[in-house]
Amino acid sequence: MKAAREKPPISKAPVAGSSRSVAASSVVAVVIFLAAHLALLVGIATPDKFVFDEVHYVPAARQMLEPVMPQPMLNPMHPPLGKQLIALSIRSFGDKALGWRYLSVLFGALAVVAIYLCGLVLFAAQAPAIACALIAFFNQMLFVMARTAMLDIFALAFELFAIAAFMHGFKQRRPHRWFALAGLAFGLSAACKWSGLFPLAVSIAIIAVVRLMQGWRTEFADARDSDWYSPDLWPDFRFYHFAACFVLLPAIVYLASFVPLYGLSLSDIWQAQRRIFSDNTTTAIAGHTYMSSWPSWPFLVRPVWFLFDKIADGRIAAVVFLGNPLVLWPALLALAIALRDFIVTRRTDAFLILAFYFGLYLSWALLPRTLGFLYYYLPAATFASVALVYALRREGCPRWLLWAYVVVAAAGFAAMLPISAASMGTTMSTFNRLMIFQNWI
Repeated sequence: MKAAREKPPISKAPVAGSSRSVAASSVVAVVIFLAAHLALLVGIATPDKFVFDEVHYVPAARQMLEPVMPQPMLNPMHPPLGKQLIALSIRSFGDKALGWRYLSVLFGALAVVAIYLCGLVLFAAQAPAIACALIAFFNQMLFVMARTAMLDIFALAFELFAIAAFMHGFKQRRPHRWFALAGLAFGLSAACKWSGLFPLAVSIAIIAVVRLMQGWRTEFADARDSDWYSPDLWPDFRFYHFAACFVLLPAIVYLASFVPLYGLSLSDIWQAQRRIFSDNTTTAIAGHTYMSSWPSWPFLVRPVWFLFDKIADGRIAAVVFLGNPLVLWPALLALAIALRDFIVTRRTDAFLILAFYFGLYLSWALLPRTLGFLYYYLPAATFASVALVYALRREGCPRWLLWAYVVVAAAGFAAMLPISAASMGTTMSTFNRLMIFQNWI
């Protein structure tokens, strides 16, 4: 039976092979980084006190700057790299608000660049890749987290770079170098927060499925170049390559982050892992005002208030981690479109979008702990921008529609700025107007 009409085959490289294209992409990446960095930096020193979980991570980072680590060690329930980065920021810019948060700004800008690279890999064109970066930035979540001294923005940047490298390697006949780069970045992400293991697990699962189907000699009767699976995919990628890229390299990078704290004491490093495992899987955690369960996150049922202060002139300074409804609610429809396309046409780009979005999101459902927050949805929500671009550039969609949507997303972001940036301040009337639902308060 003749295959359904399909798009031209997906390019096997994120950009055209010429050095000119690589240079152009590098220039665009630098421009995106500088623009995002500048936008995130404005008003970063406000407030000049801790917001939300900065109360945990900044003191832990301060400990790391002591000549001898004081005891007890603060915040032992997370790996050290994110706190080490905050400590580096404090050492460089001082023990003040700018020092606490500057590297978060830097990594927030890098995360925007990483999602641009994800778009470049998937769509092999500059315009949709830039749209991915813009939508991810306008999704408010990244903006708020990149201006807060917490671990999540560091883990996010590393895992998005890892996903971009993995997806590029996925399309290559010889993926070794790209898979190794992905493994390195996955290890760095996990060294910030264990949630960095989720996209690593997705990558391992993808490779396992491909190899299983190849072992069964699976072939599609109407095979096409855009298929996510091929029986001759990665012919020279052996098991020992897989073990090196996705087990050994991430493990070495991850464990190396503990050496500054514990030296080469294997027993101390092992005990640290047991403590992290215990703290991240326990169900005996008390409730929290802003807690929410994973099924509610895509619908933005319960935000997390990072700051709500009355200021001298009767105005308020507010920071809410909510997400832009004009981005995240339409993203659900975009994901449904990608799912339909994957089922009907087996497209590689649809497959990778679905695999990493749902892998980043649904992994939280497997954890036994009862305490959850909307900011756990940050990686999946950021990657959802790629799904939106995919849906808006399908065959039959006018070219202007994608950019019209980017403008809509920007408008939603601008409307939320009074409750996203404490330095702006706002009035109670604006606050009440933005709080559409009672459970947002």
